[in-house]
Amino acid sequence: MKRMVFLLALVCTAAGFGVLQAAAPDSPSGTPQYSGDNHLLRPENYREWIYLSSGMNMNYGPAASDHDMFTNVFVPQWAYQAFLKSGKWPDKTIFVVEERGAESKGSINKQGHYQSTDLMGIGVEVKDEGRFPDKWAYFNFGSDTKSAQAAPKGACWRCHEDHAAVEHTFVQFYPTLKPVAQKFGTYRQEREKVE
Repeated sequence: MKRMVFLLALVCTAAGFGVLQAAAPDSPSGTPQYSGDNHLLRPENYREWIYLSSGMNMNYGPAASDHDMFTNVFVPQWAYQAFLKSGKWPDKTIFVVEERGAESKGSINKQGHYQSTDLMGIGVEVKDEGRFPDKWAYFNFGSDTKSAQAAPKGACWRCHEDHAAVEHTFVQFYPTLKPVAQKFGTYRQEREKVE
């Protein structure tokens, strides 16, 4: 009887481990998925990933935007954990930059801005060394777009190459990750220079 209870406990433990593995970092929702024509599929459930930071009205070009907007940045749990251990992003890392409208008048708010429910779009950054010759690629999705092709290299890729503090990522704007990168020596301090 004891042997039977032991075997049952062992089977239950193995089944529980299998369930945990099914939700592990290699699950499709946290890695890039592509269509047959090499378009990136819109990442699913990214709001369940690690939230890194938000920005408001951030713009990397000289022209001012004609609207107020928040950006929220998310990265999969497995990539975040790898970064905490090394200060580097592993292959297949995805960043989602969610763009939402900003509002100022509503409910009891008297000053400042809050995010609207209107999704304006998402920008996605992917590190996929086997697919992209330059390791990183950038994609833009409208509020209803299901797939997108990589943006031309001269746009997002060039800006990230020239200004990102860690690899191709703007860790200088992620307050919880900047000290991690500094600790591992992967942070490029000169990228904080205001131009």
